[in-house]
Amino acid sequence: MATQEKHEVAVKSGKAIEKAPARMVSPFEDFERFFDQLAPRSWLRSMRWPRALAPELGEMELWAPRVDVIDRDNEVVVKVEVPGVKKEDVQISLTGNLMTIKGETKREEKEERGDYYRCEISRGTFTRMLTLPADVDDAKAKAELRDGMLEITLPKLEQAKRRDIKIQ
Repeated sequence: MATQEKHEVAVKSGKAIEKAPARMVSPFEDFERFFDQLAPRSWLRSMRWPRALAPELGEMELWAPRVDVIDRDNEVVVKVEVPGVKKEDVQISLTGNLMTIKGETKREEKEERGDYYRCEISRGTFTRMLTLPADVDDAKAKAELRDGMLEITLPKLEQAKRRDIKIQ
């Protein structure tokens, strides 16, 4: 049975801002989600930047990881799919309730059979910005990278915790 590796990822807090803009509810959000399920954006992975347009960039793949944001009673949990990404290639920063996740993917494939030799190297960067559903204590934030899944746990501030209101 394979052992699970557990890595700690540093979470940096940035200069606090007054209040990040609240997430706007788009009337087209359901349509966008439907089309993402119908034709996921992963088809963009086959597109590469041509070297002729940007020779200093080489061939970069376009990629953005999938993200789940879970709003619990006392914490906000953010789960990010980052298969093949190492912990030293990921940066997480918080500014108010705005989280930015940046990273770099690197992949190298080599195949040799007799006179046949193939070597493919691909690299790319990604950035995801998320507005968190509540104010969080960035000093107590924790992040773990295990089996290609980055999990960030952010405790809520006392005033941001969910409370039930009884109807009289």
